[in-house]
Amino acid sequence: MIRYLIWGGLGLIAVAAILEAAFSPLLQWRQPVYIAAGFAGIVAMLLVLAQPLLAGGLLPGVRMQAGRRVHRWTGAALLVAVLIHVGGLWVTSPPDMVDALTFTSPTPFSPWGVVAMWALFATAVLALLRDRLSARGWRLGHSALALAIVTGSVVHALLIEGTMGTLSKVALCAVTVAVLLRVLMRLRVWRLVAR
Repeated sequence: MIRYLIWGGLGLIAVAAILEAAFSPLLQWRQPVYIAAGFAGIVAMLLVLAQPLLAGGLLPGVRMQAGRRVHRWTGAALLVAVLIHVGGLWVTSPPDMVDALTFTSPTPFSPWGVVAMWALFATAVLALLRDRLSARGWRLGHSALALAIVTGSVVHALLIEGTMGTLSKVALCAVTVAVLLRVLMRLRVWRLVAR
């Protein structure tokens, strides 16, 4: 029963986020590139939620080892989604993206998204260097970057008044934060920090 509730809840959050954005009046008169960039951002947020679920073995019916393999592929998909999100926004408004990337944008949500993006890029580099790192160094680095990605992404999403509906956005962000904290506690990352 709990298995179905978890999968059903995740499905409901994903469908609600996408449908609410799809029917947003803010999409009227927008260029297709801008719309694609916005939906890539929503997909990225959903993948940010999936990542700790897979890494922490919290998805019913998915074994820890299989979940971690999928976690790697989902991480690559997240990177692609973010690149589409940023690239699409660059095409529609290069000056705004320059301001965002140089932390000079007047919009309060921009720096949070940029920090999350760079933390994601750093995670990809860290993953490529994993064989050269100690197990402790990998877990500490990966956990710290995951915290930065989730924090930046959640604040970025919450501060934007865009196509994502308020209810679905808040639900998605709250569940993402709760799941990440649960996984960090389950993996006992704080013990590595204490050492």
